[in-house]
Amino acid sequence: MDRRAEHAAPALAADARDVLARQPSLPLPGRGHTLERWRALGAIAARDLCVAKVMEAHYDAQAILADLHALPLPDDTLAAVWAAEGPQATLSFDPATGTVSGTKPWCSGAGLVDVALVTARCDEGTQLVRVRADAKGIRAQPQTWHASGMGGIPSGTVQFAAVPAEPVGKPGTYLARPGFWHGGAGIAACWYGAAVALAAPLQRSPRVTSDAQIAALLGQVDMGLQASAALLRELAAWIDAMPSQPHQADVIRVRSVVERTCVQVLDAVGRALGPAPMCLDAGHAARWSDLTVFIRQSHGDRDWAELGRAVHTQEGPWTL
Repeated sequence: MDRRAEHAAPALAADARDVLARQPSLPLPGRGHTLERWRALGAIAARDLCVAKVMEAHYDAQAILADLHALPLPDDTLAAVWAAEGPQATLSFDPATGTVSGTKPWCSGAGLVDVALVTARCDEGTQLVRVRADAKGIRAQPQTWHASGMGGIPSGTVQFAAVPAEPVGKPGTYLARPGFWHGGAGIAACWYGAAVALAAPLQRSPRVTSDAQIAALLGQVDMGLQASAALLRELAAWIDAMPSQPHQADVIRVRSVVERTCVQVLDAVGRALGPAPMCLDAGHAARWSDLTVFIRQSHGDRDWAELGRAVHTQEGPWTL
């Protein structure tokens, strides 16, 4: 764990537990109140993106368990979802012993949460399992996080050595459910909430009335945020109206547009207000740094290519 995470971990844990006590659950996606869920995530992110990272995963875990008809989390239990895949993801599930072994990267909240939903490989494909985060055989590797952004939350690699694991659903069902994509849009709601908070000092600045350049930059911020909000509202309505559909292309579009808006906000606010808020306002500086890293959870050009392929097959995709 890096120095910032080491010092921040107790406060982050306390803040996350406080949110959990006040909001033990959020409306589940696709049940008629998806926009309410996203507004709550955006509000948490506006206050603290590291707390939002912890709580978004917890609320996602609740939705996953509901989607897969698994036992819900006990009261006061804080959960994480560790589902990163890649060359370093060697975690495997042995059905004969009911254990997982190997390594899993990008385990946000390790050392803070009580339970983790973890993807592991087995002969039938990808199996989601539930593990106790303090189980014997779980060991977090030394933190190698160097970025100042999101440095307040541990997000390193965790090693598993024959850790007892309870299967959640059948192999493949975690990725196959429509809620996998619905949950992905919740990340965009967090980005959006942080971008709104980051833009607030510019929106309130008295210099907007006397400086045309600063007013123009605020106008640019407004265009991006309003467009992002409209897409988020529209997608929430579609998910609630058609919850059995993944809305994959729509989710990718929303995530991509919100990510681009965040980049515009970071640029425009910095140009308009200069370095003072980033250097003299601790909350603004942390939000600036955290958002810069958090939006890299977007898959960037790969998502844009996937969206382009989806649009290519549609008839009249831009009808008003």
